Amino acid sequence: MPANPLGLLLRGRRAGHRTLAWADPGLDAPETFALTSPAFDNGAPIPDRHRGRLRGPNVSPALSWTTPPAETRELVLIVQDPDVPFSRPATHALAVGIDPAAHGIPENGLAEPSPVRGIRHGRGGFGRRGYAGPLPIRSHGAHTYAFQLFALDESIDLPASFTLADTLRAMRGHVIARARLDGTYEIR
Repeated sequence: MPANPLGLLLRGRRAGHRTLAWADPGLDAPETFALTSPAFDNGAPIPDRHRGRLRGPNVSPALSWTTPPAETRELVLIVQDPDVPFSRPATHALAVGIDPAAHGIPENGLAEPSPVRGIRHGRGGFGRRGYAGPLPIRSHGAHTYAFQLFALDESIDLPASFTLADTLRAMRGHVIARARLDGTYEIR
């Protein structure tokens, strides 16, 4: 397939890792724990099975984590692509109400509605709830998908149709640990 002229034109334009939730000083934490997936290693390509719904099955990857601090009351997962050619990263998943004792989310556990009890989805950058897999512009280059997991010292109260901005506001001052897993995806 020939290169996409739009992707080539926008290659040098990216939101940047400094725009991720991870880079927000109000969400920094003194402790870390580990986030992994059996589908891909940190920094490795995300398999096509987990690709966005226009070109693939759009199945969220299974995730697992090590034990967060004992004071953790809730986990929040934010999946973002900082390589989009916009001023802000694209949000591919926004899930709150994750039980820290669960130690993981099964494959497709980020579907809407979630098969995992307690998980609630906020509206992502695409205006929809639930997982939206990788779907970068063809020929734009590799994109990073940052799976960011935040341990909170209290459960956050959010409206039924919460957004990323609502979530970030509620989380500030309550993050006690965090974990991150990066995958990549590219459409040539």
